[in-house]
Amino acid sequence: MMKALYFRRASWGFWWGLLLSGLLMAAGRPAAEQPLILQPATPAFTSNLFTIKQVRDERPGRPAVAWLLPTPPAAANVARAVELQGGTEAALRQFVTRTLPARPARYGVTMRVRECRVQETAAANGQAAGQITVQLAFDWVNTEGRTITLTEYRGGARYLRPLANRAVVEPTLRQALLGGLTYFNTWLARAAAHDVRLATAVHPTFRYHTAQTEADTVFYDPARPLVWSDFTGQPRPKGGRYAAAVFPSFAYQGRPRVVNGVVELEMIMKVFVVRSSSWVDPGQQTAEHLNHEQRHFDIVRLVAERFRRKATPDSLTVEDYNSILQLQYLKSFTEMNHLQEQYDAETHGSPLAQERWNHRIDEELRQYGIKK
Repeated sequence: MMKALYFRRASWGFWWGLLLSGLLMAAGRPAAEQPLILQPATPAFTSNLFTIKQVRDERPGRPAVAWLLPTPPAAANVARAVELQGGTEAALRQFVTRTLPARPARYGVTMRVRECRVQETAAANGQAAGQITVQLAFDWVNTEGRTITLTEYRGGARYLRPLANRAVVEPTLRQALLGGLTYFNTWLARAAAHDVRLATAVHPTFRYHTAQTEADTVFYDPARPLVWSDFTGQPRPKGGRYAAAVFPSFAYQGRPRVVNGVVELEMIMKVFVVRSSSWVDPGQQTAEHLNHEQRHFDIVRLVAERFRRKATPDSLTVEDYNSILQLQYLKSFTEMNHLQEQYDAETHGSPLAQERWNHRIDEELRQYGIKK
């Protein structure tokens, strides 16, 4: 029994000693630093263009935001880590939410925090010199699901404070962060008018070039059919299969501009014949031959119209509208060559087949509103 009592007393004494030792050690440690409470800012702008949907802390290692010199009588030459209350990401998210309340907007943006640091060093006259560095990136997921980094912001601020008073730290950090939001608002208001990355849709419009503005080129105009004087090329050697030949083709020119977040794409269509590449044998300038060559020209106009009708807003994406149009153009160009070869093969030496093609082409021209 005495042995048991001895061990019990020794155990209590042991733990009591540890407790006293811990208290003595804690008395020699610096007091834990109070976190910075980041308050919302008052922006000088109101924007319906964007809202911050997400805030992400992407600082390497996610260290403490602030490194502040301690209050005397502690040693004033070694900065101590000071966190934002609630954690950096949560505090920054709350700051943004309260500074810019969510509202319906054209762009829902993610703000990525690349750097956010307050660093103090000892200055003259017992003061602390603070330097604030802020680096932010602003991302947007477009209507096609692609994440686009729109712009980045690098800014900061400096301050001096008495060692005993930290009142200037949080307002300076707050204004540095507000500077990033203000910069993005200004950038977006300017970029939305012309930056194609910010577009949400493509609206194409088309017009056909019909003015006869080039000496060697005849542009398709239903009111101006081909005439034999358009065939200025040298005739081929005698004995060939054809009495005349015309070489029509088509091209397009796109003029994009961004208007209120939409790519307004003006498409200028050109269906043309090059005069110097078109020729007729002497004595073959008949109405039948001219009609045959005119139908070659008509076929190209029909193919161009089909190409135009495939280029709808639903078929074009902001990111790839140019490559989509180029692919459709190549397909239409192949279709044009195939139809020209088929037309020549079926009508050569056959007036009846020519009449069938005349009727077919005229009917399609009327269906598309090209010919009345």
